[in-house]
Parts: sequence; C-alpha cells; structure tokens
Amino acid sequence: MTVRTVEYIRYRIPEEQSAEFLAAYTRAVAHLAAAPQCVEYELTRWEEDFEHFVLRIVWTSAEEYVEGFRTSELFPDFLAEVEPFTGRIEEMRHYTPTTVRGTGGAVPALHERAGGPEALARLVEVFHDRALKDDVLAPVFAGLLPEQAEQIALRLGEAAGGPVADLEQPGGPDHVIARHLGRTLTEPQRRRWVNLLQDAADEAGLPADAEFRAAFLAHVERTTRRVAHFSASDAAGPAGPQRPKET
Repeated sequence: MTVRTVEYIRYRIPEEQSAEFLAAYTRAVAHLAAAPQCVEYELTRWEEDFEHFVLRIVWTSAEEYVEGFRTSELFPDFLAEVEPFTGRIEEMRHYTPTTVRGTGGAVPALHERAGGPEALARLVEVFHDRALKDDVLAPVFAGLLPEQAEQIALRLGEAAGGPVADLEQPGGPDHVIARHLGRTLTEPQRRRWVNLLQDAADEAGLPADAEFRAAFLAHVERTTRRVAHFSASDAAGPAGPQRPKET
C-alpha cells in the first residue's frame, strides 16, 4: 500500500519581491494541478511577517513524486517558474501523515451535510424501493417493514454524527445484524448493496462533493462488510450493543 507524502517548502521572500513570487507560483501551480501524482497544494503566508511563505504539497507517494512528477514533462515547466526563488528556500522536507487527524467544530457533521434526518429517510426510502426491484438484492431485503426502514435511516444518521438512535429499536445496529445471521450475504450481493446505495444517494439528492461521498462510501463499506461477516452460516451475533464510530 502506498503512503502519501506531504512536502513542506519554507521560503523567505523580501517584501519587494513578494508580488513577483506570488505571480510565479500562480503560474507554476497549473503544472501541479495537471500532475496525477499531486493530490493537493496550498501556499500560505505568515500573518506576523509577510516575508515568510510555506508551500504544502500532498503527493500520492514519495516514490511517485520522485519517479513520476520529477521525471515528467510537467516538472521542467514548473521548475522554470519557481527557479528564480529557489535560493530563498530555508527548509524543504517531506513528511508521512499519521492517523492523528480530523475536523473541528467549524466543519458540520456528516449527517448535517447530508441534509439531516429528512434527507437520510429519503435515501433509505429510495434505496429500499430499488433493492426490492433488484434481482441480486431482492432476496436480502424482502420483508423489511416500513418502520424498520425508518429506524435504519436513524442508524445512518447516528453513524454520521447525528442524534443517538435507540439500540433496542428495529433497525438498530444489533437488529440489522440479527436479521442477517445465517443468511450468508455473498460478496456480489454486498458490492451490489454498496453500489445501489450510491445510486440512491444520487436520486435522493445527497451532496455530490468528493469529500462527502468519500466519507459516505467509507461508512457503507464498513457497515456492509460487518453485516457480511455476521451473515456467515457459522457466525455468532455481536457480543453486545455496538455503537458506530463517528464518521
């Protein structure tokens, strides 16, 4: 598995050259944006001393940065724009991200970004209708009552940082798993479940931005894989109430 690399380049640019420096990077980042090895970039300026700049670039991996971007036809054009300022570099280092990361209170919870309980209820309604008409999933979801579908919507909201659902209600995490014990959910069925939920999200009008959909997909993958595990013919049910991890 490749590990992303975060590159930090710290510049000290005299005040009289800052406009030229910013103009050069405005042109140069077009080559970063075109590079498949570049995930994102950001140039920041120290608020207390305008001579200090920090460029942050996230690469898909250290190897792809060195063997991909540095040897590509994009690199010479990128370097030509910023080369007049390379002598002003005070530090250039590469870092590997850790698992310590997250968002603060300024970023709304996933369930809020989805549109709240109404949007999640609409998602489950659309998905349930699609699943019952689907040749692969109809045997899995046949017999699901409307009130159970409503509770599943609450469960999705809880997993996305919303109000805590009642674990004892139908549709709570243990009830969802219990309904599938011994039913041997196959991998094709699980994948179809994931794909159909994504299609339902489109139809239900959930946000389509990449960050939201990535978090949504991660939750769906985690949930369906857990259900598939407990659906095996020899699997025992979960030991006790299972609270979801906030997405």
